[in-house]
Amino acid sequence: MPEIGATLREARMRQRIDITDMEMRTKIRAKYLRALENEEWDLLPGPTYVRSFLRTYADALGLDSKLLVEEYKLRHDPLETGELHPIRRPNQRERDRRRPREPGGFPRAAILGIVLAAIVGALWLVGRDAGSGNEDEPPPAQVGTAETERRETERERTRTTRRKTPSRPRVVRLQIVPTGAVSVCLVNASGEVLIGNQILQAGSPSETFRSKRFRLVLGNNNARLKINGRERTVPPSPDVIGYTITRNGRSDLPADRRPDCTG
Repeated sequence: MPEIGATLREARMRQRIDITDMEMRTKIRAKYLRALENEEWDLLPGPTYVRSFLRTYADALGLDSKLLVEEYKLRHDPLETGELHPIRRPNQRERDRRRPREPGGFPRAAILGIVLAAIVGALWLVGRDAGSGNEDEPPPAQVGTAETERRETERERTRTTRRKTPSRPRVVRLQIVPTGAVSVCLVNASGEVLIGNQILQAGSPSETFRSKRFRLVLGNNNARLKINGRERTVPPSPDVIGYTITRNGRSDLPADRRPDCTG
């Protein structure tokens, strides 16, 4: 079977998927996806995470995730394959060597009885001294209860403060950077036309727009998209390209929902 990382990389390249797009699909950080493709297992948190990331990444690419995970176990995690080593019973000489010897022939039961009696006596003395101390001091159980109640009060106050804190609006920043002549139609969440079927030229990026959501139509793939400061490439397509862009990323926009920017 080909290498695990090569299989993942070739599948992604065949589908023309950028690593940052794969990060949004799988919710796995891009550096971990690259580590899987390069088989840099030591850069990943551990074997359990490797198997989970590998299964999620393979499923997202339409590969046989079970086969890849089993291949990883065979090559890099042999303990997961259930390999067991036989247990050898010790012989009589080894059992005699491990058996503790009683000093001077004194019975071990008697020694244990003396030790237990000494421990009980010490505990009795400590309890008597503690009882003759300050009677106004609350017992340990009461101190523990008061501390628990104080911590619960602090947690409840923190939860109440978090609930009262207003959530920040989800706004996405978008800039279109043309790499060649490209026709652009851009509409914000309010339906306002920001760029109306305008042809942008290479070296003349648009201004940075802000909205909760955008609908974008491109005449070709001669553009890169800067979404919240991160550049995303536009894959080649024989047809007009449409995207819905939110803070979570971009998704394909069906033809019947694309704006025409003619109004």
